Amino acid sequence: MNQHTRVTPVPFIDIGAQRRRLGPAIDEAVGRVLTHCQFIGGPEVAQLEAALAAYSGAKHVISCASGTDALLMVLMAKGVGAGDAVFCPSFTFCATGESVALTGASPVFVDVDEATYNMDVASLKSAIATAKKLGLKPKAIIPVDLFGQPADHDAIAAVAAEEGLFVLDDAAQAFGAKYKGKRLGTSALATATSFFPAKPLGCYGDGGAIFTDSDELAETLRSIRVHGQGSDKYDNVRLGLTGRLDTIQAAVLLEKLKIFDDEIAARNKVAERYARGLSNVVTVPRLAPGNTSVWAQYTIRLPKGTDRDGFAAALKAQGVPTAIYYGKSMHQQTAYKQYPVADGGLPACESLSQDVISLPMHPYLTEADQERIIAAVRGALAT
Repeated sequence: MNQHTRVTPVPFIDIGAQRRRLGPAIDEAVGRVLTHCQFIGGPEVAQLEAALAAYSGAKHVISCASGTDALLMVLMAKGVGAGDAVFCPSFTFCATGESVALTGASPVFVDVDEATYNMDVASLKSAIATAKKLGLKPKAIIPVDLFGQPADHDAIAAVAAEEGLFVLDDAAQAFGAKYKGKRLGTSALATATSFFPAKPLGCYGDGGAIFTDSDELAETLRSIRVHGQGSDKYDNVRLGLTGRLDTIQAAVLLEKLKIFDDEIAARNKVAERYARGLSNVVTVPRLAPGNTSVWAQYTIRLPKGTDRDGFAAALKAQGVPTAIYYGKSMHQQTAYKQYPVADGGLPACESLSQDVISLPMHPYLTEADQERIIAAVRGALAT
């Protein structure tokens, strides 16, 4: 593309296009909150929890302040702490391991499957053996549904049952996806998600939710969410935190949930076009049988030996932004280097961290813009 034909950069995630589509609905929803002034615990919070329960099939939904709080609250509710081992993939955002470390427990890092980017069950078994050798008590598994695709939940549940562990599904990037025909939210004891603005279902600030069928866990989580309250907020029966979702965010999410399925369908069309246009030059993401994805990110792997920085720069010059999730796996990061990894190491995590790159992905990506992106990718690899 020469200098005088260069066009405006493509948005990596286009929250503005969604905002225009929703029109005055969000303004009106926020306006209702500004009128009733119940900014914490207003009626929209309970309405959202009911709508999310109906959508996911989970019995209970506990909304909260972020995806990280969602993970942390479940670990706190289950009494996870010093001496415990919690198994998480290393190739993911740091919040997964961070929530474990914040309880005083030890994250034990597990390798991932190179095709799906999700937890590798053989490595999980190895990690459990590693933890026992180190004198840690295996307590829980946190699989991550990375980039929008569910992990291998049946296989993980089988390992958990055998070892007497509970499963906390980190669906921060995949709420709305289906595993074997069922939406995420009931594949584990608890499922955590995030409503960070860039997520497929995002609010206009921080937000999250926990899904569970357990009455007992739900009751404990509602207490932890408000400083461990008992009969009232000045009767503190356990340690908790301030983990509430505010009413304005709930109001925004209620409006966005109405168009969510339509947006997921649009994301899948975008993913299909990418796969058709790129599968013979890069490694495109692959869905495991029985899975759907919400394509939180569209992450490709560059051919071995490609200069990733040079590739990103070539695309940027064509007005195509990219992002790297994740240039370092968790076990390679300063804050987490001291925690154990599965015997046999984490070769897939390390390999992925070196050669993945994500392309623009959102429901409002036009075919013309996508053709530009595909041409830019192919052009950058041909040079």
